[in-house]
Amino acid sequence: MGSASTVTAAGSGEVIALVDCVSFYANAERVFDPSIASRPTIVLSNNDGCVVAADPLAKSMDPDIMGKPWFKIEAWCRAAGVAARSSNYELYGSLSGRVAEILGRFSAWQEIYSVDESFIRLRGTPAEVEAIGQEIRGTVMRLTGIPVRVSIASTKTLAKVAALGIKKVPAMNGVLDLRRYSPAQLDRILDSIPVTDLWGVAGRTGKKLAAIGIHTARDLREADAAWIRKRFSVVMQRTVLELRGTRCIEIETQPAAAKDQLIYSRSFSSKITSDDELAQVISLYAQRVSARLRAQKSRAGYLTAWAATGWADERSVAHTAHVNVPLATPSDDPIVLTKAASKLLATSFPVDGIRYARAGVVLTDLRDVDGAVPLALFREEFEGRGVGRALDQITRKLGRDAVGVGLGGLRAPPGWEMKRAMLSKRTMTHWDELPVAAA
Repeated sequence: MGSASTVTAAGSGEVIALVDCVSFYANAERVFDPSIASRPTIVLSNNDGCVVAADPLAKSMDPDIMGKPWFKIEAWCRAAGVAARSSNYELYGSLSGRVAEILGRFSAWQEIYSVDESFIRLRGTPAEVEAIGQEIRGTVMRLTGIPVRVSIASTKTLAKVAALGIKKVPAMNGVLDLRRYSPAQLDRILDSIPVTDLWGVAGRTGKKLAAIGIHTARDLREADAAWIRKRFSVVMQRTVLELRGTRCIEIETQPAAAKDQLIYSRSFSSKITSDDELAQVISLYAQRVSARLRAQKSRAGYLTAWAATGWADERSVAHTAHVNVPLATPSDDPIVLTKAASKLLATSFPVDGIRYARAGVVLTDLRDVDGAVPLALFREEFEGRGVGRALDQITRKLGRDAVGVGLGGLRAPPGWEMKRAMLSKRTMTHWDELPVAAA
């Protein structure tokens, strides 16, 4: 183990700012519903199962509310005035995109890190950059209704440290440049942060660090970087160096690489007990994952489809139906993928009493759509008709449920679709759910 000094002079150099949305899911629900603006708010998981997001008001009423099943707290929430909403991923995605677009106006270097976080690069003294941070907060709030925090430091890891401070000290007014602290002050700050609170340090790694006497962020910063790399990984070594102010993790301004695997899987709101229902499930899922495939400009060479019973369903015979299908030629066509996924039906319901609770379609062996194109002789006859592109154009204009192929195009919503009983309006993606303003 060794010690390391950190340079924290407040100069006018380049810095990294982490802009994160405050209680994003809850505040996104409030944007178009002023009636819950001052109420504690929670958001539930798929099928309204358990709490996946809660604003500070809700957490202050129940610090352990995250992860609690909805059926256990429903009565309490209604009595306490807690607003509960089903997950509205369409709304969250649209607002996230708007926030990211606004942040792009303040910097040419931007990395969209998650649905509610972005890193951007800024330049100036702490006072100058904090003024920009306040301008960012005001602009995002005015144009989207989403509050954000701006955490500034010389490295990504230290920006994450600054974010921890902003959450704990409301007097900072949502903006902090860590460079304004002296080395002695920064030592005390890092001393107060458990190592497991650091970005990229998981609980299991935290236990290993504690076993060798590293309990705080300062302990890790002062560890021998080469020894940490040998004992753990190069990733942990970068964390050590970033805590010292040495930038090792750059902003990734290029679009994320295409995924090498695409999955569409869901649990059902009610159990599937017949071939006809399962056939519709597989048809819909294959078409939805094919849309993701076309969006990233890829073709798939291999498809896997599966359906499984619930592990705690005492009324069902335990069973998992599973099929692997190599495609004759790589394809992004919804008809080809639906036909391949439908081969799952040959392995389903081998005995009576099976109640499937979830299913999925997985695409692998993905190739760039601009790569080698198979000869027309080996392609399905309908594949050159552009069915997938036509579906994409229609769904972009009229919504995902407007049209489909075969059983995936039935207009009436199936009874097994994901339960979202408290779904707010998808005001930014559905014409029939646009907000109405009264003057």
